[in-house]
Amino acid sequence: MTTAPHTAASPVVGKKTVLTQLWRQLPFLLWLIALWMMLWGQLTWTSFLTGFIAALFVTRVFRLPPVELSGRVNVWFGAGFVVEFLAALVWGSLTVAAQVLDFRRQPGTAIIAVQLVTDDDLIMTHTAVTASLIPGSLIVDVDRDRRILYLHVIGVRSEADVDRQRESVQRWERRIVMAVGSRGQVAAVRADAAARRPGGAS
Repeated sequence: MTTAPHTAASPVVGKKTVLTQLWRQLPFLLWLIALWMMLWGQLTWTSFLTGFIAALFVTRVFRLPPVELSGRVNVWFGAGFVVEFLAALVWGSLTVAAQVLDFRRQPGTAIIAVQLVTDDDLIMTHTAVTASLIPGSLIVDVDRDRRILYLHVIGVRSEADVDRQRESVQRWERRIVMAVGSRGQVAAVRADAAARRPGGAS
């Protein structure tokens, strides 16, 4: 009488599975590390290593829903996003400082609603964090079902200022989608941008 051979999971296969998962999550890990370094305001090896540990802890320990990545990364748009983001940080800091030091009048404030194009959780999170990191605006609430971000902004005194702040957040969404969004999301934000142009489709 013969018995069926015992088939146990090979350690090599298990190791490959873990490495595959880490590779697929690499863009997300790098993004978490970058956020950690920006939040601490330090571009050092120490902040990188602590950010790496924090990113691993968040992604491997907490039982969060799996993050579905698009599998598409455009290096050109990604580099453009980083450059524009750093420029926005500097400009936002100077603008807020000028508003605070202007004793002739108080900077106006408002709570604005920003309608996004995509309903992807990762894109919405990236857009919200980017808007919050730029001085002068802060996310106060998110309506996931209706794809709306609510921000507290300063330096607004007219409807034109409100529209400018809203369009700024929508541009960040487009930049993020162009860098890491899926092809369908890219088509959606391009169509939305075309519709918003003067003479575009309503």
